[in-house]
Amino acid sequence: MKVLLLADVRGQGKKGEVVNVADGYARNYLFPRKLAVEVTPAVLAELKAQEEANARRIEKERAEARELAQKLQAIVVKINAASGEGGKLYGAVTSKDIAEALQEQHGIAVDRRKIELASDIKACGKYTIDVKLYPEITGKINLVVC
Repeated sequence: MKVLLLADVRGQGKKGEVVNVADGYARNYLFPRKLAVEVTPAVLAELKAQEEANARRIEKERAEARELAQKLQAIVVKINAASGEGGKLYGAVTSKDIAEALQEQHGIAVDRRKIELASDIKACGKYTIDVKLYPEITGKINLVVC
């Protein structure tokens, strides 16, 4: 019997997969525990519609990430920090500081965990910072610290 799994089932498959199982196993174990439903044309149509909606959502997110990457490339974020001799900062500029400055200056919200710094910035100067916007899509922020 072909069934659509509603949850991960050990030894059978993952949620959303259509698998072939024994009739008794389906009737006595999977169906009573609401782990699966029998595959019918209506169930297949609903599954196909969900997959299409998911694909559209992913493509929309990718397009938004590409657009945001282009926006980030064109702007410059300026952070003023207290510094001593030779342009060395008293503290450090962190990804949190960069995210807050980006939101404040340009109105673009980026999660601080997506800003990739090799280490904290401890000197005045110009920097190019990578921002992981979506898998395989990375934007660059131009940062000026002084």
